[in-house]
Amino acid sequence: MSRADDIRAAALELFTSHGYGATTMADIGAAVGIRGPSLYKHVASKQDLLVQIMTGTMQNLLALHRAAIDTTNDPTERLRRATEAHVRYHARHRLEAFVGNREIRSLEEPHRSDVLAIRAQYEAGFRDLINTGIAAGRFTVTSARMASYAILDLGMGVAVWFREDGELTEDVVAWDYGEFALRIVGAVT
Repeated sequence: MSRADDIRAAALELFTSHGYGATTMADIGAAVGIRGPSLYKHVASKQDLLVQIMTGTMQNLLALHRAAIDTTNDPTERLRRATEAHVRYHARHRLEAFVGNREIRSLEEPHRSDVLAIRAQYEAGFRDLINTGIAAGRFTVTSARMASYAILDLGMGVAVWFREDGELTEDVVAWDYGEFALRIVGAVT
């Protein structure tokens, strides 16, 4: 891992445990063994770290979504696979999910608008899948937008409770949440 990666990882841990506002650059520097002023040789600002974390998270989610739906043209399977990718990401990246949901208010403009635009694009991807399924007579839900929000909320919730050493495996959770998503849209089999 590079020094920049170490710094980003330390910032992520601190933003999660203390919050963005309560974390100082000195805290981040101490976590990686760099004195506060020297940290600026590696990163522009605390805001820059938050932007990197939040933008990176959303770009990763978009890429995983695209990869999942590119594997089939079947509306039901596309929604299942997109949901499974969403759930797996949140199971594996709990800290990013936590910071992404809690610290959007801490982003300064234009970064807040940029991250919100990527989030809207991500949600629209789910909504498009649902609308395609409705048009094909495969889904019976009345509001694609509300269904997409519900599916996204399900996946984000996994970040709160899922543990690798817990009772349920990631595969079981991803499969079951895929089933939940199909029930939300009233999938016709």
